[in-house]
Amino acid sequence: MFGDCGNKGSCFSVKTIETAKGDCRDCWRSFTWAICIGSKQGIFAGSIPNQESYSVRYSCKHWPHLFLFLAGLELDPKSLGRTGKKALAIATVGIGLPFAMGIGTSFILRLTISKDVNGTAFLVFMGVALSITAFPVLARILAELKLLTTNVGRMAMSAAAVNDVAAWILLALAISLSGSNTSPIISFWVFLSGCIFVICSILIVPPIFKWMTKRCREGEPVEEMYVWATLAAVLAAGFVTDAIGIHAIFGAFVIGILVPKEGSFAGALVEKIEDLVSGLFLPLYFVSSGLKINVVAIQGLQSWGLLVLVIFTACFGKIFGTFVVSLLCKIPPRESLVMAFLMNSKGLVELIVLNIGKDRKAIN
Repeated sequence: MFGDCGNKGSCFSVKTIETAKGDCRDCWRSFTWAICIGSKQGIFAGSIPNQESYSVRYSCKHWPHLFLFLAGLELDPKSLGRTGKKALAIATVGIGLPFAMGIGTSFILRLTISKDVNGTAFLVFMGVALSITAFPVLARILAELKLLTTNVGRMAMSAAAVNDVAAWILLALAISLSGSNTSPIISFWVFLSGCIFVICSILIVPPIFKWMTKRCREGEPVEEMYVWATLAAVLAAGFVTDAIGIHAIFGAFVIGILVPKEGSFAGALVEKIEDLVSGLFLPLYFVSSGLKINVVAIQGLQSWGLLVLVIFTACFGKIFGTFVVSLLCKIPPRESLVMAFLMNSKGLVELIVLNIGKDRKAIN
């Protein structure tokens, strides 16, 4: 039905995702109550202080490292090279069209309510936030619906993986442009230093993890020492990328990608970390995000119109672009529509992108 899709491989580890899929309904409940508690105008408004406590700020600042590390664990870099032409075309249009529409929307926002922001960084941040596909969310949706091994699931995961990598590269560019020093030379060196970090990580990190994987036999528990060593590597990589001038989550994401997907090591890491991240740090992060939301500020026809415009841009560009290119790739209309809505998966990744943009003063 999809031609060469089934033989091209997919950019994920089925075992890892099945281990990590969790319960999406619990995550949604955590999201809703945490946002309500955190919102300045929520149902518990006035029962929490105006300023976040130190523990909440600290947890919400550092836990995205672990989330992006888990996201990297679900990506198999070897499979990226086996991505079929159809998936590559879907990924290219799926991020290109909404990114362009996001930049167009950003111009409208700058002319109305965001006149004091850094122009270039603001455009790129908005483009990334409105065009990225939430790869971890898509993986869990497909796992929950038992679609991971179907043609639709393999195609969607392959396209989303390419989309995700491209989006993080663009986000790294946006962060390098949003520093306190607006000199293009400094921005260039920040981005170049990030590229050097990735190259050095590819050369140094995989041999160490392969040695750990060989010492972890199938069916036996992974030694705690290896788990702690991996977490230390995640924190160290985050420290390096943060010192470079790129956000610390990039270091954690790179380490997650470089962990070998063969054997039981990656799955064991997911089992050790995911419950802590999704059960404790995830709600805290939503509380922190809710504290930055003031729903009452959305008043008047202009504000509601801009809100509808942003939502429309985020959904229409992804759905329409994916649907059209899927039809051009001779995928049946029904499967093309399913692919379009799967590629429009939104989740925590977009919220992380927007929070980074706000912290970097690229978004007001």
